[in-house]
Amino acid sequence: MTNFVLIAGARLGSWAWDDVVPHLRAAGHDIHPLTLSGLAEKQGVPAGQQTHVQDIVDEIERQDLRDVVLVGHSYAGVPGGQAAVRIGDRLSHVVFLDSGLPADGEPFVSAWPDGGVEMRELIADNGGFWPVAPAAHFEGHGLTDDQIARIVAGSTPHPGATLTEPAVLEGPLGDLPATYVKCTLGDPEPSDDVAELLTGGRWQLVEMDTGHWPMFSQPLELARILLDVAGA
Repeated sequence: MTNFVLIAGARLGSWAWDDVVPHLRAAGHDIHPLTLSGLAEKQGVPAGQQTHVQDIVDEIERQDLRDVVLVGHSYAGVPGGQAAVRIGDRLSHVVFLDSGLPADGEPFVSAWPDGGVEMRELIADNGGFWPVAPAAHFEGHGLTDDQIARIVAGSTPHPGATLTEPAVLEGPLGDLPATYVKCTLGDPEPSDDVAELLTGGRWQLVEMDTGHWPMFSQPLELARILLDVAGA
């Protein structure tokens, strides 16, 4: 039996996995969707990037989870990758779902084209938060109007420090048993850092013909990929 630990990306909480969870549970696995500090029902909890790493590690250790498939979507690949290194033999596999990757000593925003200058200004202008995105942000990603409305309604401002604080990697990502799921709609190629890790022998690439939020646009297809990763 696999323990799936599911972490959604920026502005989202555990609720984002509601359409995926039943498919994984029906296959006989335990599912642990996790809301990170400062988001959704945990709004108001101060959070930096290392807070989010610790959220993930604490959830796994508190429940004494083994055979963990850790799934980090979008932003959550950054704390998720750091946590995956830290949980040692509790980890069975890590899935980076159309996500960023942590680089030791670098913040999430450093990978942005301007090095994060605009994002830092936006965070400063919004009381230390990355504000909720408008509906137009989600267009062109294979989502219905209802799905977009659901994402927007459930989103909460994202704690800015989690985006600007540096990652702390306690070991190389290339040593992890990992799958990178690339959502190809509008952006078909993996980034250079992902492409490099795919050459190392421990990572595999899976493509989904959808946009950046497959837990909403293709939940069944995503669940099948996760089950395949788990060997279920």
